[in-house]
Amino acid sequence: MPELDIVIVTAAGGRELLRACLLSLQSHSLHEGRTNVHVADNASGDGTAEMVREQFPWVDLLEVGWNSGFSVANNLVLARTHSPFVLLLNPDTEATEGALERCVKSMSEHSEVGMLGCRLVLPDGSFDHAAKRSFPTPLGALSHFVGLARSARGGALAQYRANEVGEHERGEVDAVNGAFMLVRREALEQVGPLDEAYWLYMEDLDWCFRFRRAGWRVWYEGSASFVHVKGGLSKVAGHRPLRANVAFHRGMGRFYRKFYAGHRPLLDGAVYLAIGAKLFVSASRSAVARRGLSWA
Repeated sequence: MPELDIVIVTAAGGRELLRACLLSLQSHSLHEGRTNVHVADNASGDGTAEMVREQFPWVDLLEVGWNSGFSVANNLVLARTHSPFVLLLNPDTEATEGALERCVKSMSEHSEVGMLGCRLVLPDGSFDHAAKRSFPTPLGALSHFVGLARSARGGALAQYRANEVGEHERGEVDAVNGAFMLVRREALEQVGPLDEAYWLYMEDLDWCFRFRRAGWRVWYEGSASFVHVKGGLSKVAGHRPLRANVAFHRGMGRFYRKFYAGHRPLLDGAVYLAIGAKLFVSASRSAVARRGLSWA
């Protein structure tokens, strides 16, 4: 039986990112134990499927046929895997030497850990703070989205960034990033697959919440690093298209409604209003930016 299954979901515009990702996995695979790599192509239409077949014949390719989103495509492949560990990996990531080995070893040594995330670094070498997170409070989420959390060293304003675990440290956190989620088969079978009501965004936070609610620990492994081209597929020149923007904010609303809402109606209304206002501002900025690019 394979030691590890790796599942990568890609869509339009991700061909070169996926190529770099697969090359990095080829160069930095597990030293011991077999690794199966699966790619689900969400109707990219840009030659991605052909590239995988021609250049990476060792990859198991699934052509979905339509843009099913992150959760559906991952679940389709998860149903075909059998390894004791499964890694959900974004195509805009690249492995570094020894990272997979350290993560699988860490999972093997801690039977209570159901999900593990690693240190994510941006192409310029800086830390991607979304690699480890706490479940958001209204104040923590507000601080994060308006930028106050960047300068806050701790406390309620920096709550979302899980600063109690350092960048290069290892320890338990509420949530890790969907760009790299290593899960234990036993935990997956207990918790269930990703929630397919999320098309894109927030499904990772939802999954982490469900893992922890089921009694599994979520672990951050700061000794292993993957490069993350943040938003490589979901953003154009740094800005989300309208559909992705709507999906992001709809996901925020679903997560809050699913796990937090129903106890304080006034707070619920304020949260939904804030999400709607943020969507309006974000979509407007993206539209203006894209229009400026088209005129340039």
